[in-house]
Amino acid sequence: MPIELLEFESPIAVLVKEIEAMQLMPQTPERIASIAQVQSRINELRAEIFSRLTPWQRVLVARHPQRPCMLDYVERMFTDFVEIHGDRRFADDHAIVTGCGQFRGAPVFVMGHQKGRDTKQKIFRNFGYARPEGYRKALRVMRMAEKFRRPVVVFVDTPAAYPGAESEERGVAEAIALNLREMALLDTPIVVVVTGEGGSGGALGLAIGDRVMMQEYSMYSVIPPEGCASILWRDAKRKVEATDALKITAPDLLAMRVIDEIIPEPLGGAHHDYDLAATILGDIIERDLAVLNRMTSEDRLNARYDKFRQMGDIGIEAASPA
Repeated sequence: MPIELLEFESPIAVLVKEIEAMQLMPQTPERIASIAQVQSRINELRAEIFSRLTPWQRVLVARHPQRPCMLDYVERMFTDFVEIHGDRRFADDHAIVTGCGQFRGAPVFVMGHQKGRDTKQKIFRNFGYARPEGYRKALRVMRMAEKFRRPVVVFVDTPAAYPGAESEERGVAEAIALNLREMALLDTPIVVVVTGEGGSGGALGLAIGDRVMMQEYSMYSVIPPEGCASILWRDAKRKVEATDALKITAPDLLAMRVIDEIIPEPLGGAHHDYDLAATILGDIIERDLAVLNRMTSEDRLNARYDKFRQMGDIGIEAASPA
C-alpha cells in the first residue's frame, strides 16, 4: 500500500510520482539506476524535512492513518500471543487489547490501545477511545501479571478516554484513578511506550511504569491541541499555537523529565517501515526489562515512586521566610 504523504511532505510527492512512472516502464539497468538515484534524493529530502519539524507537524505524524498500532507491534515482537478478554464486571472493551505471550524467549503480559485501520475496524475499536471496562480489563491483567511474576509491556496510543454518557455512568474517572494508584504499587516490572497519541487521562490510565518512553514522533498531552485552543481561545483553529504552548513532543517531555527516553523511528516515521520500527523498539524494551528484572521489588517500587514524585520539580527554590 502506498504511504500517504502529509501536507508538509509535498516536496517529496513529485519525486514519488516520478518513481511510480518509471516503475511502470521496462526495468532496464539504466532505469533501475535512475530509480535508485531518485529514491536517494527522496531520502535526503525527507531527512531534511524531518530534522526541522514543528510541534504541530509532529502531531500530524503521530496521528498518521498508517502509523503502526499495538497489534502491528505484537505481530512483530511477540510470539504465542493469547488475547485476554473482558473485565469480569461489564464487557470487553475492544479499544484496549490485553494478553500474554513470549517476548524474545521470556513470558510477558502485553496491553495497549488499538485504534483500527479501516472504517470497520475503527468503529469496532471505537477509534481507540477506551471505556471504563477497558481500564478495568487492563488492571485485571496487570494483577494477573503480578501474581505470576511476569513483566508488563504497555503500548499507549489514544486521543483520550471515551467521554460519552455511558462511559461516565460506568465510572470512567474512577477506573482511571484506580489504575493510577494500582500501577504505582504493582509489584512487577512495567515498561510503557507512547507509540502515537498519548491523550489525556485516557493515556495516563495505562502509563504508570518503571520506564515511560516515547517514540520519536509521538505526542503525550493532558489535552489535544484542538481542545486546548477551544477552551482557551474559543477557536479550534488556533491548534498550532496551542501545540507550541502545550509542550507535548518527545523532546519537550524528555527535557521536563516526564519521560525517560526517546525511541528513534525509521526515516520519515514508523509508518514507513513497521519491521524496523519494531526491531528498534524491541531492542530497547529488552534492555530495560533486563535491568528491571535484576532489581529487587523494593528498589524498583521506590524508583518508580521517586520518578513520578519528581515530575513538576522545575528547580525553583522555595522562598525563605522573612
